[in-house]
Parts: sequence; C-alpha cells; structure tokens
Amino acid sequence: MSENSTNVLEVRNLCKYFPIKAGLFSRVVGHVHAVEDVSFTLKRGTTMGLVGESGCGKTTVGKTLLNLTPKTSGEVIFNGNVHLDKLSTKELREFRPKIQIIFQDPYASLSPRLPVGEIIGEAVREHHLVPENELDAYVSRIMKSCGLFDYQKDRYPHEFSGGQRQRICIARAIALNPDFIVCDEPVSALDVSIQAQIINLLEDLQKEYNLTYLFISHDLSVVQHISDTVGVMYLGNMVEYADKTEIFANPLHPYTKALFSAIPVPDPTVKMNRIILEGSIPSPANPPSGCKFHTRCKECRGVCSQKAPKVMDMGNGHTVACHMYDPESGYDKEKA
Repeated sequence: MSENSTNVLEVRNLCKYFPIKAGLFSRVVGHVHAVEDVSFTLKRGTTMGLVGESGCGKTTVGKTLLNLTPKTSGEVIFNGNVHLDKLSTKELREFRPKIQIIFQDPYASLSPRLPVGEIIGEAVREHHLVPENELDAYVSRIMKSCGLFDYQKDRYPHEFSGGQRQRICIARAIALNPDFIVCDEPVSALDVSIQAQIINLLEDLQKEYNLTYLFISHDLSVVQHISDTVGVMYLGNMVEYADKTEIFANPLHPYTKALFSAIPVPDPTVKMNRIILEGSIPSPANPPSGCKFHTRCKECRGVCSQKAPKVMDMGNGHTVACHMYDPESGYDKEKA
C-alpha cells in the first residue's frame, strides 16, 4: 500500500445496480440503476462535495466506495493500489480503519447500550491501534479534539443533544486514524447554529489529521464552504465535476444551473433568477433513453433523447456530460 500516493481515491466507471425481484420464486425482473459510470479522483487532504436531488445515488456512491455495498462493476482504488473487492477477509479487516463513515442520523448510528467511551474506543481496541493501558487516555484525547469532555465518557447516547451525538460519531471515526472519511449528510439533521459548529470541527480535524473527505449534502451553501472540488449527480450519473470555484462561477450542465439557482441569497433586495425544473424525476428502475435529464431539460434537442452524452473535458479538470459541449454529437443550438 502506497500512502504517499497523491490521490487517496480513484474511482473509474463505478456502477451499482440493485435487482428487482417479483413473483412466487422472487425472480429478477429488472434492476435499479442506482449508480452508473461514475468516475472521479480525490487528492489527499482535500474535500469533494457530492450534490444532487434525493434518490440520485449520492449515498450509494459513498457506501459502495467503502465496500459496505458491493459494486456491480468499475474500479475503486485507495492509496494508488488497494482494491477493496480484491482483498481477502483478513486484509480487508486490516485495511478497514483507513476508511470510515459518518452517518446522517446521529440518533440511529450510535448503540444505545454502550457508554460513549466504549463507543469511541471499541474499534480502537479491536484493531490494536494503541496498547490497552493507553486506551483510556487515547479516547480522552480524541474526545477533547471533538469538543467533548472526559467526564462524559461514562454517559450513554440518549443523554446527549443532537450536535453532541454527531461529535461522538466524528470522534468514533477519527479514533481509527483514517485516511478517508465519507461524510453522509452529517449536518442535515441538526439545527443551523449547530451545523456551523460541526462544519468548523470537520475543517479543524482535517487540518490536524490530514483527513480526506467525501462530503455528501443537499445544502449547496455548506458544500461551497467546505469543498475543494464538487461533483453533481443526477439519476445515478455524474453530470458535472470541477473545482469548487470553477463550478460555482461557471456551471455548464442545465441541471447544475437549475440546482445552483436555488441557493438562497441573504439579501432581500436581490431578485432570484430561479430555474424551475418541470416534470418529475424518472425512475432509476426504468431510466429514459439518451440523456437521463432530457425529460426535464429546456435545452433538449432530438439527439438528447437518442443517445447518452459523452463526458467532455472543458479544461482545468472541469468535466460535463452534455451534448451541448460535444461538437460531434449533432446537437443543434439553434433549434428549440
């Protein structure tokens, strides 16, 4: 394993399909295309924001990266040469501390039967990361880093507020000294004031431990604040990917433009130029032909419903999957 690799994570053509079963014998009659042909890289010590509507496959991407949900096809490579799906059970167990996840709901992701000290220290003890006689002091140090106090070690999760529970979840993740953490909407269940505290905590911990995040969120303002790069997903596909500054200043895909137009501006005198998407999201079990977004796109042309767009490199690492930017697609900008 090469931990000196520039990229902590390389994802190539990742796909995840869930079978649809029906009938008396539960035969497979179709598949839900949850994630389809997703590719990106994530540099060490940076944060990638992953955004999109509910059901677009963001969380499935995160779980598939960690092998919590086995991928259907594609490649997921950690630290330059580690393929999780090719590791033996023993090798995977040894590698697990390097990849962690912070779940969306801090109420459901903590065991109600264990005190906080045991929740944070359980996996540390299991993986023998510190000697047994140093475990208590190590847990105390991790708790302090996450804004928790030593006297809270013997308390149970129900005795904490939502923000404190999320701090416990963060402490549990960083206690294993990971390289990569999937943050699956870690602030969506919290009050706005507490959200800011948790975001600041994640940024401080990233600097202290040189962490790499995949930050999944609906809140574009939070993503803009914390991310270095941003990927936009629609119905299982990555439709646009770029540096944060580039994508917020110059969104190219019609879906990205509509998504970003919904970001509220804290100025009552500014008129919002909101782009309203018509229609409903198609079913991932029966996605439309061609570009999956064509059923809701005002820029749609004939070619959009006939063939899927190629991922075009627009320079500076900015990629977009749209026929408008492919000179060989036959897209006619003049026709309505």
